[in-house]
Amino acid sequence: MSLAPAPPFNAIREMENHGCGRRCSRSSRRHEIAAASSPPVKGEAMTVQDGLDIQVPQPALLFDLDGTLVDSVYQHVIAWQEALATCGIELSVWRIHRRIGMSGGLFIDALSRETGVRLDEELSQRLRELHAQAYLHRHETVVPLPGARELLAHLHERQVPFAIATSGARHTAGSALALLGLPDDVPVVTRDLVERAKPDPHLFLAAARRLGADPAHCFVVGDSVWDLLAAQRAGALGIGLLSGGYGREELERSGAYRVYADPAEMLTRLEEVGVRPIR
Repeated sequence: MSLAPAPPFNAIREMENHGCGRRCSRSSRRHEIAAASSPPVKGEAMTVQDGLDIQVPQPALLFDLDGTLVDSVYQHVIAWQEALATCGIELSVWRIHRRIGMSGGLFIDALSRETGVRLDEELSQRLRELHAQAYLHRHETVVPLPGARELLAHLHERQVPFAIATSGARHTAGSALALLGLPDDVPVVTRDLVERAKPDPHLFLAAARRLGADPAHCFVVGDSVWDLLAAQRAGALGIGLLSGGYGREELERSGAYRVYADPAEMLTRLEEVGVRPIR
């Protein structure tokens, strides 16, 4: 029995491509989907399909103050060392530096643990007062960090919402804030205004609320691990600056998704945090 010769290969392809049936329908559907999802050819207008008109708000920036916008970390360190020495408590400068940026109450608790000295409420309050006095005695040596004033001015000009959130009290932070030339409408949240400070998220949550911003659409900019831990707890992305003395690896381990040297470098890379250049 002889078999009919097989049709040529091209004929098979012709039947597959133009024949009726499920295979043709599925293939056509695949081509339609691929065509719909392909990027437009240069020169063609891109249309937005129904249900895909996604609105993403302009990101808001929540800045720490000491070590982030002003060069004041080491003035705080020396002020704490002097306060402790006045009360007969010795502690190395580097140990104090590791705690700068956290809540004053937690700072006192950490000092008590590291020195082995029981710090009751009366002594704790005395230390806070001595620290404030020693810091204010040095406030004239505090200067804005490179690019800080320019960064804030640029954000304000571009109408990018931003706020300051600091663990410092208003009476100690005031002189540093005055260096930045802040517009009157910029919210400032200090330790006096919230129940808890860093690494709790209260300061950044309060700052976001003042701006009317969802914390999920905010970037927290800080120089310490305490800033970045608070940012994570607030549900915001963290940006680390090296200008407070912490290393890149520590900041990244604490949640920083970008790390810059100082505000000046951050200003040159604002597109990385969603601040678009003017077209």
